[in-house]
Amino acid sequence: MTLSPLVRRPLIDGWTLQAAAGAVPDPLRAQLSDAAVPATVPGCVHTDLLAAELIPDPYLDDNEALLAWIGRVDWTYRTTFAWAPDGHDRHDLVFDGLDTVARIEVNGRTVAETANQHRSYRLPLDGAGTGDGVLREGENDLAVHFTAPVPYANAQSVALGARPRPYPLPYEAIRKSACNFGWDWGIATFTSGIWREVRLESWSTARLAEVRVHAAPEGEGGTVTATVRIERADAAAAADLEVRLKVAGTETGAVVPAEAEEVTVSLHLDQVERWWPAGYGEAHLSDVTITLRAGDDTLDTAARRVGFRTVEWDTAPDTEGTPFTLVVNDQPVFVKGANWIPDDALPVRVDRARYERRLRQALEANLNLIRVWGGGLYESDDFYELCDELGLLTWQDFLFACAAYPEEEPLRSEVEAEARENIVRLASHPSLVLLTGNNENLWGYEDWDWKRRLDGRTWGAYYYHDLFPRLIADLAPHVPYAPGSPFSPGGQHPNAEEHGSMHLWEQWNRQDWLTYRDHRPRFVAEFGWQGPPAWTTLRRSVSDDPLTPESPGMIVHQKAMEGNVKLTAGLVPHLRVPDDMETWHWAMQLNQAIAVRTALEHFRSWAPHTMGAIVWQLNDCWPVTSWAAVDGDERPKPLFHALRNAFAPRTVTIQPREGGLAAIVTNDTGEAWSGTLRVRRLGFSGDVRAEESLGFDIAARGTSTLALPSELAETDAPTEEFLVADAGEVRGTWFFAEARDSALPSDDFDLEVVSVEGGSAVTISARSLVRDLTFLVDKVDPAAHAEEGLITLLPGERATVRIRHEGELDAAALADRRVARTLNELVTS
Repeated sequence: MTLSPLVRRPLIDGWTLQAAAGAVPDPLRAQLSDAAVPATVPGCVHTDLLAAELIPDPYLDDNEALLAWIGRVDWTYRTTFAWAPDGHDRHDLVFDGLDTVARIEVNGRTVAETANQHRSYRLPLDGAGTGDGVLREGENDLAVHFTAPVPYANAQSVALGARPRPYPLPYEAIRKSACNFGWDWGIATFTSGIWREVRLESWSTARLAEVRVHAAPEGEGGTVTATVRIERADAAAAADLEVRLKVAGTETGAVVPAEAEEVTVSLHLDQVERWWPAGYGEAHLSDVTITLRAGDDTLDTAARRVGFRTVEWDTAPDTEGTPFTLVVNDQPVFVKGANWIPDDALPVRVDRARYERRLRQALEANLNLIRVWGGGLYESDDFYELCDELGLLTWQDFLFACAAYPEEEPLRSEVEAEARENIVRLASHPSLVLLTGNNENLWGYEDWDWKRRLDGRTWGAYYYHDLFPRLIADLAPHVPYAPGSPFSPGGQHPNAEEHGSMHLWEQWNRQDWLTYRDHRPRFVAEFGWQGPPAWTTLRRSVSDDPLTPESPGMIVHQKAMEGNVKLTAGLVPHLRVPDDMETWHWAMQLNQAIAVRTALEHFRSWAPHTMGAIVWQLNDCWPVTSWAAVDGDERPKPLFHALRNAFAPRTVTIQPREGGLAAIVTNDTGEAWSGTLRVRRLGFSGDVRAEESLGFDIAARGTSTLALPSELAETDAPTEEFLVADAGEVRGTWFFAEARDSALPSDDFDLEVVSVEGGSAVTISARSLVRDLTFLVDKVDPAAHAEEGLITLLPGERATVRIRHEGELDAAALADRRVARTLNELVTS
């Protein structure tokens, strides 16, 4: 008898949504409580109500407050599906993701109750051999009843005991994305819904229950190992099965004896191409297929794409503390990273194409690593597959952030289940180079008065120091692990500058960004500065008239504690606070970019003592004033150009060093770099007041520090002089005085615009010193993007900026001073 393979049938049709209990606004009761609206699965309540035109866009103005009721209402999703016996022994209802507290009914019977957004659920509908199945021939009724997340979390907090956290609602008491309850950059949406695929799986004899794949290079070759756990339809009638492993056209197999549930099969290849991160080589991938067979019949298959590479983090103590150096294929890697939050506060709207747009923006900004932050989500397979393909390294936090977490049931078992599932799901990806226990919880326990406030309650230590490392050792021993971020490997204070990873937030919260230079961390995993979104994004989302920094909509879209106060405090040491709104917007965007650029240039100048910097943050989840480089409408901010420039493969910067100034030449390429560094001290009119040529010879991936003679590094006219250091086309500058205290002239430049394939090329001809020229092209074309920004030109110099856009672009509009903006105007206007 021929056995049929496993069949997966998505259940996506015919869904409806209805309010079940809770405070539905009176005008909506007839549509939502007394009737149902069409629903999309995967989806969530918000997207269904938006599609039905029953609610306004939550991202506009103060609609967040108007829609808070959604998180206090119970909701029910319903559909029907037809089923007839098809020869398979088993029929499972599989949910890849339920957000969050749900009761699942099939034909009026409860088949499961769930309370974890971060895991999947497999529910046998046939009785799994007991004869007590709920599936029936013909039409079957399926209902998913969601409990409102806000009252549930509050009730769980009471049951488990209150824990320290930075925000009002107890997100630590529910296994749901923490930032879904709001963050200092994020809207509170309180979503409910079937947010990932649901399907009916029918199978016979056995299926692949768990597949763990690892590719390990060995000299010029490599070995792929697959450890497979199977589930049998009827253990009493078990027979020998076979698992086949195929890689790059080569195949092998192993028998799964009748009494066994797990087998490991390995395949050696004599020649393989190594997988390398962006900037270090090609991200070579190999297709892997795992097949479960009974004789000649295929029962189930699984596919993976693997990369052959080694990875470790060097934490061997040295004379200056404890490094935190990523090593891939025996090559130390300077990490150029950004933190990732959910790309939409309604995560169901993020598809593979959107992931790819964002990750390609990361590559364009010269990033090589994305850290998936612990207050968000385990992203979909699309995210990690794209990182594999693009050569973007990933650092994945377990989903614990900025709070003390209960270790008691029911959370304890849920945490283990989600951790086990996601370790297995992610561990085969070559891009994954670190799993981390939490975000800032080790630091919080030490420094944020948690010990006193906890009064003996659990706080998550069991997860970070016991459960997670134990699971990784069992399921994916090839994946590095750190108990937290920040973390000191030798047991020192978790945020110690000399040891491991560090988070730097005093600058934004209390100090000037120049104080980044007071620190020489071994690795910076978080730091950042705020700025508003692109002007077009801001005007689309906030309709205040007049629009001011403190108008009502602006305050709704500024979630940071005293955010506007900190924006102003961070600006005034460097630039004046403008009076008009558009110039204020530009000043705050520019100050964000300069702050992060200053920090990155400083951190990079200390390599290899400092071996990485991960900026907070790459992306936004809605239109908001935040630390992001790409705003909630997917538009890059000037900060994007700061990342691109500071993380360029080769850079020249001028830095303060003991005894004076030094030029730091960095070479993050695979080839040596030698040449002459021309250093000039210039007046603002471009006249040369001192000049020196310094030779340099830098190894691949190396850094050279060239002390500047006092004739260059010292000046009697700090308000009207600056330094320029050129190594070919690579340039660094140093201004002796803050811009607001300087004699910087008004900018004076001409523009010439020509059409080129894919957009326009704008050539700038400077007649004066022009600082940080940036085109805010969204004001001309909301979809346009300037590839270059933050350009500084000497009098008489020219530069070309490529602007990507479709169709025609109003060339004259590019010269509008609302569009072509400079630092000069913030000093001289």
